[in-house]
Amino acid sequence: MSNDYLDQVKWNADGLVAAIAQDCHSKRVLMMAWMNREALKLTVEGKVAVYWSRSRQKLWRKGESSGNTQSVKAVKLDCDGDAIILDVEQAGGIACHTGRESCFYRELIGGEWQTIDDIIKDPKEIYL
Repeated sequence: MSNDYLDQVKWNADGLVAAIAQDCHSKRVLMMAWMNREALKLTVEGKVAVYWSRSRQKLWRKGESSGNTQSVKAVKLDCDGDAIILDVEQAGGIACHTGRESCFYRELIGGEWQTIDDIIKDPKEIYL
């Protein structure tokens, strides 16, 4: 496979692109993370989500410590070339480090952020 697709992505000044993972069945947005060229290349080649951790400054294989990996079914690039959507099957049904299905578990209701999703599994049991 040619790597030309990597050159068509508009990487930001830090060499990153926003990557949104969504459930391939329900289409619910699970999380947003960052990818560099290597993370995207590894994701495409291995069909398992790999991201770039800005805080740790290293590649981050989703689920490497929790077991909640993301099997990638499709990779989509937006019209501007500066954002990616990954259609994934989320192992364990948990994408968020808080033990929830989605990182987007708070909704603005009446001017306040309210939790709308329950914890599926206590993070203390996930990250030993």
